[in-house]
Amino acid sequence: VLPFEQNENPYVHRSVTMNYFFVRKVLLVKYSYAFVVCPGGFGTMDEMFEALTLIQTGKIKNFPVVLIGTEYWKGLLKFIETMPAAGTIDSQDLGLLYITDSVEDGAAYISKHCDNQYGLKKTSKRPAWWLGERGFAS
Repeated sequence: VLPFEQNENPYVHRSVTMNYFFVRKVLLVKYSYAFVVCPGGFGTMDEMFEALTLIQTGKIKNFPVVLIGTEYWKGLLKFIETMPAAGTIDSQDLGLLYITDSVEDGAAYISKHCDNQYGLKKTSKRPAWWLGERGFAS
């Protein structure tokens, strides 16, 4: 529980608070096909770099990591781009991140990398009663 930054998502009916960050990170990876990382703080960076380390070391394979918001991430990316020359990561590791400003572009990137690998199937969008959706405009 964070003292100031943490607020419960207003769309969540039931939330779970974990006592240890490592449990949260394990559950995030275990039940995910990809990560979409939006601008955030130290916790967001911690979870993103944990996922990247697991991908880099081969513990999880073909796991897309999409960063949303090119302007927000450009400083960090500039720093990451210095790492291969310093010998701290391989130059191929730079390809582990996909950066975009478009949600649709990020979703297409994830679909390209996940649909066949995990056997995901595209379905037509139907209203979800549990989200309070009644229908969509044609």
